[in-house]
Amino acid sequence: MAASTLEHASPSAVAPAARAEPLAPEPVKRSPWWLELLLVAWLAWVYDATTNLAPLRVHAALAHARGLLNIEQWLGIDPERSLDHWLAGHQTLGLVVSDYYDNAHFVVTFALLGWLWWARADIYRPLRNILLLCNVLAFVVFWRFPVAPPRMLGGFTDVVASSGALGSWHGHSGLAAHANELAALPSLHLAWAAWCTMAVWQATRRVWARALAILYPCLTTFAVISTGNHFVLDVVAGLVTFAASVALVRLTEAGLARRRERSVAAAGAGERVRTAGP
Repeated sequence: MAASTLEHASPSAVAPAARAEPLAPEPVKRSPWWLELLLVAWLAWVYDATTNLAPLRVHAALAHARGLLNIEQWLGIDPERSLDHWLAGHQTLGLVVSDYYDNAHFVVTFALLGWLWWARADIYRPLRNILLLCNVLAFVVFWRFPVAPPRMLGGFTDVVASSGALGSWHGHSGLAAHANELAALPSLHLAWAAWCTMAVWQATRRVWARALAILYPCLTTFAVISTGNHFVLDVVAGLVTFAASVALVRLTEAGLARRRERSVAAAGAGERVRTAGP
């Protein structure tokens, strides 16, 4: 009786029972911590190699800086000197902005990068690759086209050095011995800040977090210009570097995905031919 009932049941009644449940995607594993440290060490080595060339390029870097300032003056986008003088006249605010300039750049970026590695392995690798490429592209420009910051030109105040900011490397000891002061263009402060905005936007939908993520590069722009460390065109170049890195990483990922699809399709076609037999 049961067999007869099953035989005469409609296809729609038995289909759900026979249909296999879709497999849940496997969780993405974190990349090895030692690999991430090796990448950081490699970037530091490349940066140090470009820094070693800085003493040989001071005159070229100063000439390039004056050229950028002339272009900005011609375009009417040269607020650097006015903002620098204004901030230098406000000692407490100058100290706060200088501390932000010196420390937020590293603290925010590396804290976010570490959190993504630990908690969001599903989106970590593409974001890590974008940040890595930002630095590589910037290092090439530092090497081929060194640019001095505005504070090294006449008529500007080095607000960070004059305020005695925490962690300041504008001096003759400590981090100053290892910092490339002729690497104003592109602004990695802005490239990293834009990366942080994109990373937060992908990682969460919380309104307050996204609002802070948008505010962060705006504050960074004010800090790098008003302290005399970057030109407006440095900021633009930093954003262009970030955008180029995003485009290159995504194009590469799309190409690799198409290659994998073709490989899977070819393997499936070969399997069908073998199972069909002569």
